[in-house]
Amino acid sequence: MIKIFAPASIGNVGVGFDILGAAISPIDGSLLGDTIEIKCSNQFCLINKGKFANELPSNNKKNIVWQCWYYFSKIIGKKVPVSITLEKNMPIGSGLGSSACSIVAGLVAMNEFYNRPLNPSELLILMGKLEGNISGSIHYDNVAPSYLGGLQLIIQEENIISQAIPTFKKWIWIIAWPGVNLSTEKSRSLLPLQYTKEVCIQHSKNLAGFIHASYTQQSHLATKLIKDVIAEPHRVKLIPNFSYAKKSILKMGALSCSISGSGPTLFTICNNIILAKKIAKWLTANYLQNNKGFVHICNLDNIGARKIGE
Repeated sequence: MIKIFAPASIGNVGVGFDILGAAISPIDGSLLGDTIEIKCSNQFCLINKGKFANELPSNNKKNIVWQCWYYFSKIIGKKVPVSITLEKNMPIGSGLGSSACSIVAGLVAMNEFYNRPLNPSELLILMGKLEGNISGSIHYDNVAPSYLGGLQLIIQEENIISQAIPTFKKWIWIIAWPGVNLSTEKSRSLLPLQYTKEVCIQHSKNLAGFIHASYTQQSHLATKLIKDVIAEPHRVKLIPNFSYAKKSILKMGALSCSISGSGPTLFTICNNIILAKKIAKWLTANYLQNNKGFVHICNLDNIGARKIGE
């Protein structure tokens, strides 16, 4: 029996549309992500459980974990009957890499179960392909950090899909999912097909500056450069109270704030736990729209996908 956990992630990290992603882990020790368990069986079986299992498609062949098994089996050239249990603890359409959690946990578990026929690069490529099947285009900014941990920069050159970049140990990440869903495909459809030269230059300056600040460990400069000029201006109309929440928590002392992935989850960064708790309390009272929503104070998860229950 193999049991794999894959953590939630913040796609884009504001400044890096489709090319930056951060894996996160609540500081209270809870697991924010999905879990896959695989066991030997006489016939194929997929069991869904967990807090958000009811959001999964009733047709198992439309379940991303079934697709993981199907494509993985095609690559290795055999379909071994197994029993797969998906513990779906991430809300779908939250902007926290929900599909990526299932994809990463599913493929890592299968690779372990079959004695690792695929190397990490081959696994990551397959993860990106399956993510693209859901969102409409291949992108790695959720699957890469969920699989590898840390803050990942997507490169896709010289057989290198992704590499980790330096992070700031004092940063505390707070995420708030308001309790409503927003599909990645719908969120991406709002983006313009063309951008002005000025926007392109601003985006390049912010991203290059953020990477430079990360490598030179200039924390203050890095937070000032987490600005989303590509997606956030067009997506805010889909996210109730985001603009008000961002303005309020920056006024409280947060270092930066933006949309996590496609939204509607908000992420913000601060550098002390007292302020983090204050912001988390404010977001709980003012950003959540129902009792399904949640707020977590997090650190970066530097491990990524891993075995649990051993």
